[in-house]
Amino acid sequence: MPEFDTSHVKNIVLLGHAGSGKTTLAECMLYEAGLINRRGTVAEGTTTGDYHDLEKERGNTIFSKLLHTKWRGYKINILDTPGYDDFVGEVISALRVADTGVMLLNSIMGVEVGADIIWEYTEKFKTPMIFGVNKLDDDNADFDKTVREAKAHFGNKVLVVQYPHQTGSGFHEIIDVLRMTMYKFSNDGGKPEKLAIPDDEKAKADELHKELIEAIASNDETLMEKYFDKGELTEDEMKVGLKNAMINHDLFPLFCLSAERNMGSGRIMGFIDNVCPSSNEMPPQQTKSGNKLTCDANGPACIFIYKTISEPHVGELSFFKVYSGTIKVGMELVNETTGVEERINQLFLVEGNKRTTIHELVAGDIGATLKLKNTHVNNTLHVKGKNYELPTIEFPPHNMTMAIESLKKGEEEKLSMALHQLREEDPTFKVEVSSELKQTLIHCQGDMHLAVAKWKIEHQHKLEVKFVKPKIAYRETIRKMADAHYRHKKQSGGAGQFGEVYMRIEPWYEGMPEPTDLNVRGRDVHDLDWGGKLVFYNCIVGGAIDTRFLPSILKGVMEKMHNGPLTGSYARDIRVSVYDGKMHPVDSNDISFKIAGLQAFRQAFQEADPQILEPVYHVEVLCPDDLTGSVMGDLQSRRAIVEGIDSEGHFQKIIAKVPLAEMDGYSSSIRSITQGRAKFKMEFFAYEPVPFDLQRKLIDEYSKTEKEEFA
Repeated sequence: MPEFDTSHVKNIVLLGHAGSGKTTLAECMLYEAGLINRRGTVAEGTTTGDYHDLEKERGNTIFSKLLHTKWRGYKINILDTPGYDDFVGEVISALRVADTGVMLLNSIMGVEVGADIIWEYTEKFKTPMIFGVNKLDDDNADFDKTVREAKAHFGNKVLVVQYPHQTGSGFHEIIDVLRMTMYKFSNDGGKPEKLAIPDDEKAKADELHKELIEAIASNDETLMEKYFDKGELTEDEMKVGLKNAMINHDLFPLFCLSAERNMGSGRIMGFIDNVCPSSNEMPPQQTKSGNKLTCDANGPACIFIYKTISEPHVGELSFFKVYSGTIKVGMELVNETTGVEERINQLFLVEGNKRTTIHELVAGDIGATLKLKNTHVNNTLHVKGKNYELPTIEFPPHNMTMAIESLKKGEEEKLSMALHQLREEDPTFKVEVSSELKQTLIHCQGDMHLAVAKWKIEHQHKLEVKFVKPKIAYRETIRKMADAHYRHKKQSGGAGQFGEVYMRIEPWYEGMPEPTDLNVRGRDVHDLDWGGKLVFYNCIVGGAIDTRFLPSILKGVMEKMHNGPLTGSYARDIRVSVYDGKMHPVDSNDISFKIAGLQAFRQAFQEADPQILEPVYHVEVLCPDDLTGSVMGDLQSRRAIVEGIDSEGHFQKIIAKVPLAEMDGYSSSIRSITQGRAKFKMEFFAYEPVPFDLQRKLIDEYSKTEKEEFA
C-alpha cells in the first residue's frame, strides 16, 4: 500500500524571478518537516535542490528539481525551478504537472519581469496560485509597494492573507488575517508563537479580514448567502471558498516570508495541505481525442513524461506524473506516440540527486523511472487497450542561434551524440545541420543557455568545442527585366557539345500579367524549398530548341538559383522565359543545354538590378520604464525599426523589426544594459532588401572568398 493516497498528495511548483528565494524556501520546507537536520545555503552551495556542479559554480538554479516533504499527514512534491528566462523550458515542464504554483516576489525589487513572463504560462495552464512576498527582513523591503505591483500586474484577484508587523532587520512578526492571529518568530525562525493581534493593528487586520471574506464570498453563491445572513464566515468555510476560487483561477492568496531566516514557511506548508487542491480535485485531464481522464488511483494506469535527464553509468532517468491508476514495478505500459511497450522495472522517489526505491505510485503522485527504451518528454504511457494521449507541453521558440564546431578532427560523431543527448534533456535546445550554411547550428534561449550546453559538452562528454557566429541565410532576387543569351560550344576529338539559349528573366510577384511579346507555350510554377517561387515559361517558336532539352535548361537555372550569382545564397521570386536558341543535330545534348541555361541565367541576373535580401525578425523587448531609452538606443544601433511601445503593467514592451545579422550578441547585451531586468523574444518576420553599402560589402566578401577557393 502506498504511504499516501491521492487526496493526500500535493504537487507545488516554486516560481519567481532569479534571486527571489525559491531554492531557499524549498530548503526551509525540507528542514521544517525534519527531512534534513541542517539548512543548506545557496551561497555555500549546500542546498538539497542545487546539487549540480554547475549550479554550485554559478550560484543559481539552472535545472528544475523534484523534491518532496511530509507535513501533517500529507506528502508535498516540490518542483523548484530556475528564475532566468534562458531556462524557461524547465519552468514550463514543471508547471505542466503541478497542481499549485507558489510565486515568490522579492520585496526589495517588487514584481520583476521574470515573474510577469512566468505568469503568462500560469494563465495558460490555469494553475492555482499563491504568492509569497519574500526577503521582508531586508532593510530595503517594501511590502506595500510589492502588493500594489502584484495587484497591478496580476489583478485584484491577489488577496492579502498575511502582512508584516514591520519589515527590515526587525521583521519577526506576521499578522494572519485568515486566522486573525499574529505569529511571532525568534531570531532563528522556525515554529512561531501565536499571539493576539496588537490593538494598534486591529483596525487594519479587521479591514483586510473583511476584504478576504467578501472576495471569497463573491466567488461562491452559497457562501455569499451565509455571509449576508451572518455577516461572517468561519475559517473552514473560508478555506473551502478559497480552494474553489483557486481551482477556478479566481483568487490568489498572498503570504509573508523570510526564507533565509525560516520565517513563514510552515504556515505556507499548512495552507498547501489544508487548502491547495490535490490532483483529484482539479478538473479532469482532457486527452487529445477529447475524452476526460479522471485522476483516480483505481482507474486505468496512465502517466505523462515531463522531463528526462541522463545520469553517467546509469542511463536516462524519466520523470513522470501519474494521471490515472496505480503504477507498480513490473507493469507494462504502451507509449501512445511510438506504439512501443515499456516495462517499468524500477520506481523512485526523488530528492534532488538522491533516489529512493519504491514499489508503486498512485494517481496524482510524481516519480521517476530508469531506462525506458523509446520514450521521451511529452510522451503518454498507458495500459494496453487504451488510446490516451495527454496534451503536450508547447515550448517557446528560440531567441539565439550559434554554430558549433569540434576543435579536434574525427570527433564529429561524438559531438553529434552529445548534442542529441542535450536535445533529449532540454526540448528548448534544438540542433540543425544546415546544408545551406554548411554549419551545425544550435538554437537556444540565450547566452546562459548556451553556456550550460558548452559546459555539459566539455565536462560530461569530454569534447572540446567552440561556438562561432552563424552565417546569415541571405536570399537573392532581381528588380527589373533583363535578356541574355549564351552559346555553349565544345569540340573535342569525337562528338562535341552545343547548345544556345535566349532567355528573359523578370521579378516575379503574385498575379503578374502574362508576357505580351512572347508566345507562351508552357508554364511551370516551382515552390522553392527555401521560400519564394521560380516560374518557368516555354516560349520557343518554330522548334528552335527541341522540347526535350527544356528540362535540362530548367535544371541549369535551378542549379544557379541554389548558388546565387551575388553571394552564393539561394535565389527566389524570378520568372524565366526561354524564347529562342539553337541546337545541333549531332552535338546537342542535355549537358550542353544545362550549361547554356545556367550561364544565360547568370548573365541575365547580373543585368537585372540584382538585390540581396536578409532575414528580418519581429522582436519584442519587455523592460522597466526607466530603461526604455537605453534599450531603444541599443536596438537602433542594430538597424532596428522601432514600430511602437506598449505598456504591460509596470513594464514597457518595445516592438521592433531587426535584421538577424544585427542580433548577434543581443542576449548578452540586453542583460548587461538592464542588469537582467529585461526579457525579449523574437520570431522570423520576412526577407527584406539589405542597404546598398552592405550589399556591396557582401558581394565583395563573396568574390574574395571565391578567388581564394579557386586560387
